[in-house]
Amino acid sequence: MSTTSQLAKRFREVLLDGKWIANTNFKDQLSDVTWEQATMKIDSLNTIAMLTFHIDYYVAGLINVFEGGDLEIRDQYSFDLPPIENEEQWETLKNKLWRDAEKFALLLEQIPDAKMNEVFVDEKYDTYLRNIDGMIEHCYYHLGQITLIKKMILSKHE
Repeated sequence: MSTTSQLAKRFREVLLDGKWIANTNFKDQLSDVTWEQATMKIDSLNTIAMLTFHIDYYVAGLINVFEGGDLEIRDQYSFDLPPIENEEQWETLKNKLWRDAEKFALLLEQIPDAKMNEVFVDEKYDTYLRNIDGMIEHCYYHLGQITLIKKMILSKHE
């Protein structure tokens, strides 16, 4: 299996369908979260909706690069979630993440392995491999946060 196929598989595992590393994934964790729960603020923590938006923001930004565009994403905008005021808006946000995640994985599978060691956009961003590995690690980091925030919300309302 090629390096890019392995990376795409790992990416899908954390977002869409895996259980191997964390025994869960984004899709699994978010499947039964209501829009009220997704937008519920617990102390100073980000909301589940904000973290969902945050991950999709970066996934969509890398898709743009994979498709030949510029790296247009900026950290300062990565939590600029538009208001979520109903279930439909929450479902739209989740569905965008699922679509973008699959698109990211499909585009990644098409990248030749040789490109993995090439500079990603600018030397300051290191290589494609480091950025894709970083994306997967970033997803697991926030998956852990979502899992804990969800437990906190559910325990408050038992």
